[in-house]
Amino acid sequence: MEDFYCREVLSGNTQVETVVDTKNVLAFYHTHPFYEEHIVVIPKKHITSFITVKEEESIIMSEVLSVIKEIATDMNDKFGACTVSTNIGDYQTNKHMHWHIHFGKRIRD
Repeated sequence: MEDFYCREVLSGNTQVETVVDTKNVLAFYHTHPFYEEHIVVIPKKHITSFITVKEEESIIMSEVLSVIKEIATDMNDKFGACTVSTNIGDYQTNKHMHWHIHFGKRIRD
C-alpha cells in the first residue's frame, strides 16, 4: 500500500513547509505543487480514505475539518477563492486520507 504521508512526511524522511501542526493534523505546502498555492492537510493517524473513517475517529475528523476551514478561509481572504478536494477509490493514488486546498493557475500536469 502506497502511503507517502506515513513513510515520508510524518516520519520526517521528507521535510515539508508546515502551515498548521496540531495534535492530530498536519497541513503543509505540497511537495510537488500542481497549483500556484497548494496546501495538503492530513491526519497524523493513518486513515485510508474519507469513506473509511470510523466513528471513533470523529474527533480526528473534526480537527481535520477545522484545519481545512482555517486554511480555506485564509486562502479565500487572500485570493478571493480556493478549491478544497479529496480523492477516493482509484482516484486516490496515495492511500492515506488527504485534502488539497489550492488556488491559482495549474503549474504542472
